[in-house]
Amino acid sequence: MVNTILKEADLFCPNSVRINFTIYQQNLNNYLSTVTADGTASVSFYNLGSTDENDNSFDGKLYQKGSLQVESNAHIARTAASTYKLYIAAYLMNQKLKGNFSWTTENVDGFSRMIINSDNDFSEAQVDKYGASELSSFGEKQGWYSSVFQEGQATQTTSYSLQLLLEDLATGSGVFKNASDQAKILTWMGQQNYRTGIPTGAAEAKSGTTVQDKVGFLDDTNNDAAIVTLPNGQRYILVIMTNGHNQSNLSGFPRIAEIAKNVQNIVYGSDAGTKLVDYSKK
Repeated sequence: MVNTILKEADLFCPNSVRINFTIYQQNLNNYLSTVTADGTASVSFYNLGSTDENDNSFDGKLYQKGSLQVESNAHIARTAASTYKLYIAAYLMNQKLKGNFSWTTENVDGFSRMIINSDNDFSEAQVDKYGASELSSFGEKQGWYSSVFQEGQATQTTSYSLQLLLEDLATGSGVFKNASDQAKILTWMGQQNYRTGIPTGAAEAKSGTTVQDKVGFLDDTNNDAAIVTLPNGQRYILVIMTNGHNQSNLSGFPRIAEIAKNVQNIVYGSDAGTKLVDYSKK
């Protein structure tokens, strides 16, 4: 099921080509419906607007923050794999705001490896220390998926929940309101090692695009949750969760890259918004 939130806009490009923002919505709806139709994928897209709050360019006016949110299967709980480490990061930043966590040498080492290498020792130690119930309760209070952590079970989440968390991180809101801590985590996400998913697809769509993301892979699950910045400063959140298709370990990331490339082209490509496309026939 695809859900969409958008602000209507009927604009003129500099070259006088008339653009109706509903075309962006319809094309993205159609595409995401197609790639999630078999039930083995969830996708959430949310545009963050420009890094320049005073951007008065055509793109700046068109892509205002929150003007387009499109999702498909986004509220279906799936295996989180290592994307659950974003929830650990959020919990620890809340602890830091309370004065219960600090950037000791040990914590910097463990936290950075958790994000960059996706190492498990630090995150598993936090689960053991605080408990699954406490961690899930914290997430529920933030308005995120309420049962990420369950005793004796693999972590679960939804693409929409990861989108909401990334929105807080990208905008320095909620538990990520400390600017220094926010920058530290985003830097590590920009350095994470597994870049054949959204980072590859976004760069193929537009050279110079940068991605700060956290991946997860377990058995036939391959996930990627990203904050994407285009060369012109436009930013968006994209979360893609996949399983099936005989994928294992990292073998599903080319599938994620393809979805990411197409999503970016549909919303930000040179001919985006100029015509309706039926992706179900492609």
